[in-house]
Amino acid sequence: MANYLHSLRKRRRQRLTEQHRPTGDQRVAVIGLGRFGSSLANELMRRGWDVLGIDTDARLVQKYSDSLTHAATADCTDPDVLNQLGVHDFSSAVVGIGSDIEASILISSNLLEAGVPNIWAKAISRQHGKILERLGVHHVVLPEHEMGERVAHLVTGRMLDFIEFDDDYALVKTVAPKAATGRPLGQSRVRSEYGITVVGIKRPGEDFTYATADTVVEKGDIIVVTGKTSAVETFTELP
Repeated sequence: MANYLHSLRKRRRQRLTEQHRPTGDQRVAVIGLGRFGSSLANELMRRGWDVLGIDTDARLVQKYSDSLTHAATADCTDPDVLNQLGVHDFSSAVVGIGSDIEASILISSNLLEAGVPNIWAKAISRQHGKILERLGVHHVVLPEHEMGERVAHLVTGRMLDFIEFDDDYALVKTVAPKAATGRPLGQSRVRSEYGITVVGIKRPGEDFTYATADTVVEKGDIIVVTGKTSAVETFTELP
């Protein structure tokens, strides 16, 4: 039975590879196969990427070996190991290690030395993130912190979803306040009065669609708005 299941998984991976054959810039090394790294690696596989999963824990490597393109048990704090694995030939690498800050820093430094063009690294604190940024890591993510901020916005307000970008800019899904309803958006002056832009709208029973200056928002519509975080927060609190 085990051999049969292994054969099924292998054929499934082959079909995925044939349907979504990765290009030269669709190869990524994911270092650290904990909850964050494994979830990321599996999603990249689903999107047709060529994924090399690496971890020092052989049990984790075995667990995900059938679902990833390649998997290896290795200690990437050693630059020679990265070289042997050919990580320098990948277009992207993700350091999914968070709890061991020293290992995270060493591996990120090794990837930079290897000249990997795009490096993403998980940080468990702002201080950890600042160290990675000073090293030169291209993208630093704080998943726990960012999720905490997002949920806080959803819990304390009328927002249905909240995403914040750099430079204090946010994208929010919310029930339309009265100030935005009953008139075409071009006449409602929500942009000039509240500093936000309505970019999408969803009516009950319908799909989301783009909003234009001629769109009339009705009570109960769900809208997507963008703008400075403070402006978006103020707008979504309107009655």
